[in-house]
Amino acid sequence: MNIIDLSLPIDDKAFEVHHVEIARVSHKAGVAKFNRVIMGKTLFGKIKYFLGKRIVKKEDLPDEEFLSLETVHSPVHIGTHLDYSFHYGSKSEGRASKTAEEIPLEYCYDDGVKLNLSHKKPDEVIMAGDLDSALAKINYRLKPNDIVLIYTGADKFYGSPKYFTDYPGIDISAIDYLLDKGIKIFGVDTMGIDRPYRFMLKEFTEKKDVKAFYPAHFYGRKREFIHIERLANLDKLPDYDFRVICFPVKIKNTGAAWARVVAIIRGTDSVSYISK
Repeated sequence: MNIIDLSLPIDDKAFEVHHVEIARVSHKAGVAKFNRVIMGKTLFGKIKYFLGKRIVKKEDLPDEEFLSLETVHSPVHIGTHLDYSFHYGSKSEGRASKTAEEIPLEYCYDDGVKLNLSHKKPDEVIMAGDLDSALAKINYRLKPNDIVLIYTGADKFYGSPKYFTDYPGIDISAIDYLLDKGIKIFGVDTMGIDRPYRFMLKEFTEKKDVKAFYPAHFYGRKREFIHIERLANLDKLPDYDFRVICFPVKIKNTGAAWARVVAIIRGTDSVSYISK
């Protein structure tokens, strides 16, 4: 079988709107941190550390190296992730919204279908009719619980400012179309399901039209849905005949959670892995 990585990384070197930082403690520096943390737990230990005492010295370790340690400071919306109803508002369908750790895991492993909407422009939205036409082109009929992946090609801009400005949005009619067919999760290879900020903010400030501001996200208050943002490599997928795995990381009380989303292609005997 072929396993295709559909995920983007959390990368502190990539261009992002929100601050991302990964603090890295090297193998060489690890022993100093270990002593500082362990000895710093008591006043007596702090005094001993200040006087130059150490529990472990680098000479005590193989290759004079300890363990590396990385601390990630990042919003849950950086990297490939799943959004659930708490992200959209405090209530959904008249009930308290659900957080990401409440995403039903049975939704996160199912048949996938790719819909090619790469012809849509950044100032446009993907309508219900666009999804219907895309399905007709591949002669596929959606079934409940299919995981629908919407391909725009925008992941090619990842790491640059264009990633935040050049992609189409998802219209409410398209969300209704998918939900009415029993779809629980759909995904996009864009940084969000609404149009880029430059279009939304322009219309909002000029026309004072609140409906132009995050309409797809805010629609999650009316109808509950789960979506994946920041997918990649959708161009490497067939139209269907693959499975999607998109289990979210279990983080308490968040509207989104990171996920390592992959596709498993059917019909191959050997195992291979494709990443970006």
